[in-house]
Amino acid sequence: MRRLLSLLLLTAIPAMTPAQQSEEKPYGKLPDGTAITEHTLKNKAGMTAKIITYGGILTSLTMPPDDAGKIVDVVLGCDSLDGYLKGHPYFGSNVGRCGNRIANASFTLDGKEYKLFANNGKHSLHGGKVGFDKVVWKSEPVMTADGPGVKLTYVSKDGEEGYPGTLTVTVTYTLTNDNELKIDYHATTDKPTVCNLAHHSYFNLAGDNSGDILGHELQVMAKNYTPGDDTLIPTGEIAPVAGTPFDFTAPTPIGKRIKDIKATPQGYDLNYVIDNPKTERMVTAAVVREPKSGRTMTVRTTEPGVQFYTGNFLDGKTAGKRGASYKQYGALCLECQKFPDAIHKVGKEGWASPVLKPGETYKVTTVYEFAQPK
Repeated sequence: MRRLLSLLLLTAIPAMTPAQQSEEKPYGKLPDGTAITEHTLKNKAGMTAKIITYGGILTSLTMPPDDAGKIVDVVLGCDSLDGYLKGHPYFGSNVGRCGNRIANASFTLDGKEYKLFANNGKHSLHGGKVGFDKVVWKSEPVMTADGPGVKLTYVSKDGEEGYPGTLTVTVTYTLTNDNELKIDYHATTDKPTVCNLAHHSYFNLAGDNSGDILGHELQVMAKNYTPGDDTLIPTGEIAPVAGTPFDFTAPTPIGKRIKDIKATPQGYDLNYVIDNPKTERMVTAAVVREPKSGRTMTVRTTEPGVQFYTGNFLDGKTAGKRGASYKQYGALCLECQKFPDAIHKVGKEGWASPVLKPGETYKVTTVYEFAQPK
């Protein structure tokens, strides 16, 4: 009788939900001895995110265990700090001070010309030679009602990488209990400057070393895009996607029309104009579905544009996690942003300005929400 009562009591107790938590530990040192910290966030559903203070890089994002108990990491990256220091294509980075491209590595602001480092042919890309993806951020764990997080802070000095003004930036990652990776950006400046921060994770919803993403189905909530020249600098035109290989207004396998794109290397690398964006209002930018697992990712943002990139330049030469060799089309990026080269289109209809002035606060939120079949 006592044994029967014990069994009844046990079956009446629901399965325990993993507690949300935040942990930090050393992640190695830079050649000059600067210590790098790794922050691990875990939500109540069992999803985890790992962020390091070097570059504010998201090194790992694992889904809650599936029915078979399998845990899948859906972002590309390196196994150690040394791997990131050797060079990588912006895996998991928060790029800035200006994400994406600035034509001819220069711009004029208030009548003064500023020269930047040309690291993408004759253009400047993702902040220059030492962008925000290569600096050390100060970190502070935070616990919110939505889930655990980490707040990163960096002060970019006046003249750094050629940009004017001292820019004080915070990036806060929150791993919510709704399986969202929420990224909040805030910045202020003491002089007019350019500020366009973006998250640059490489996602593969089947797992970080599971082949290409050409079978992933993508829908982008954008009827228009910004055409670019052969070096991916926008022409200034806003054009409809209808009738082009760039039309993802309905869910479509990424590989369906990729061979119709005229580019070297071939693949997607363009900015979409998100439908009906409003300042500081969250809108859905894109939805991705991996058909074999049924796993989905929904991207929401307060930004007007999203860059869709299919890992065209991945060539297997960067050492990935657990010995992985990441090859072309091994992942996709959805980078929410102001439009590329927007500093040269200030005042042009439909182009949000990337100029930040003293007294203003740069405030942007991007959310990557994940779901998988129960």
